[in-house]
Amino acid sequence: MSGLIGKKIGMTSIFDENGKNIPCTVIQAGPCIVTQVRTKEVDGYEAIQLGFDDKTDKSTTSAAKGHFKKAGTVAKRRVIEFQGFKEELKLGDEVTAEHFKEGEFVDVAGTSKGKGFQGVVKRHGFGGVGQATHGQHNRLRAPGSIGAASYPARVFKGMRMAGQMGGDKVKVQNLKVLKVVADKNLLVVKGCVPGHKNAYVIIQK
Repeated sequence: MSGLIGKKIGMTSIFDENGKNIPCTVIQAGPCIVTQVRTKEVDGYEAIQLGFDDKTDKSTTSAAKGHFKKAGTVAKRRVIEFQGFKEELKLGDEVTAEHFKEGEFVDVAGTSKGKGFQGVVKRHGFGGVGQATHGQHNRLRAPGSIGAASYPARVFKGMRMAGQMGGDKVKVQNLKVLKVVADKNLLVVKGCVPGHKNAYVIIQK
């Protein structure tokens, strides 16, 4: 699906026409530059490669410099391919937040916040076992049994346990576009999107 590369600015809330307070996320959507046009004749498929957020020449390889030079732009930090653009785009064209319209629905993908090593209550929503009294010691947030002893005499794969949490690729679907601020390339979408502030996200129609 067609879309843009953006950056999560942060969360806020706005009031709708009925006076209801709606939590929403502000995303800087573009401007993205067309850095390559994939065609069936050359590449075997059709797609548009977009670049977002300028990068210094010092941290760019010579091959990448040549790639971006063909598009007549500076090096970009993020490069993603999209399919399904209805408009005809060529090298060097700019795609802005006006690609989206108020009221339509989008999918936003990003990397979730890293939480480090977490227990089962936080990581999987376990309720904890036992009581705090009757001699109970240090077992309030324990996972409980993880398997039988004599049979099968092992722990099954996929057992929910404590471990590394967050830092995963997450896509949130069907978020309503509440507002498009075209002059500043900002999108205001209903609800939350994955990632910390200033994290890169992919917005798809």
